[in-house]
Amino acid sequence: MPSPSEPGSGRVADAVAGHWADRLAPAAARPYLRLARIERPIGWWLLLLPCWWSAALAAIAAGTPGPHPGHLVLFLIGAVAMRGAGSTYNDIADRRLDAQVERTRSRPLPSGQVTTKQAAAFLVAQALVGLAVLLQFNAAAILVGMLSLAPVAIYPFMKRVMPMPQAVLGLAFSWGALMGWVAVFGRLDPPALWLYAGTICWVVGYDTIYAVQDIEDDEIVGIHSSARLFGARLRLAVGLCYAGTAALFVPALLGAGAGPLGWLGLALFAGHLAGQVMRLSERDGARALALFRSNRNAGLILFAGLAADALWQGLH
Repeated sequence: MPSPSEPGSGRVADAVAGHWADRLAPAAARPYLRLARIERPIGWWLLLLPCWWSAALAAIAAGTPGPHPGHLVLFLIGAVAMRGAGSTYNDIADRRLDAQVERTRSRPLPSGQVTTKQAAAFLVAQALVGLAVLLQFNAAAILVGMLSLAPVAIYPFMKRVMPMPQAVLGLAFSWGALMGWVAVFGRLDPPALWLYAGTICWVVGYDTIYAVQDIEDDEIVGIHSSARLFGARLRLAVGLCYAGTAALFVPALLGAGAGPLGWLGLALFAGHLAGQVMRLSERDGARALALFRSNRNAGLILFAGLAADALWQGLH
């Protein structure tokens, strides 16, 4: 009998054990839920949080008492759908590489749980949900949202040709930092651009931590990653990425007119990132995964500070 990490078991080695997707969902649906990484919400959280930051920052600049609730809900739905679509697309592009890596060879495509055509159809269905969400915004936001497809499309192939593919992931996963602002103002202004630049640094930092899990397998099959590139200087490199995040967020908050609560949120966020760097170890994959996942809490801290600041300023 195959073990849970072997392709024949129908389980995925890097999936969350005991999740409802394995316990309660119909057997035929489980491979698709795994393609969408439904049991790992950290992915859509990290896609969503820059949207929420941007919405809160726009609320501060506009003088409204908090970010637009409807926008927050739409961003949530869109993040879940587009994270699933992006993960499915990535698995289609990486299906042969995934078959060579211990952590990923039991995923639905390399293990034969679904065909490439079935995965492609599922990708289209998720993308249509994302499109339906995007069409609820103004024309400028729709255009900006459509432009995000460029870095999304090329990212899976960058790990084959460039030493730090996380930079391209940063371009894609940070796009929400533009969306919340343009959804309110119908244009892009310097605070949104500073927020986007800082978020790119954040993504490169946390995905470098994530890549620590795969250093050995990546070295064997020739996949590039920032964790491999930085090597023994991993902690320094992630620290510089996170320092860049905090530094670039400063002009974003200044430009939007943030008050004390917004700055407190940024300070606590920066402190959380510093704590990650202090606990990071070059070859400890389990700790790296925990630190990577902790970025949801870091992002929520910043959002809480910005949203509270918008509320306070909007009511006074």
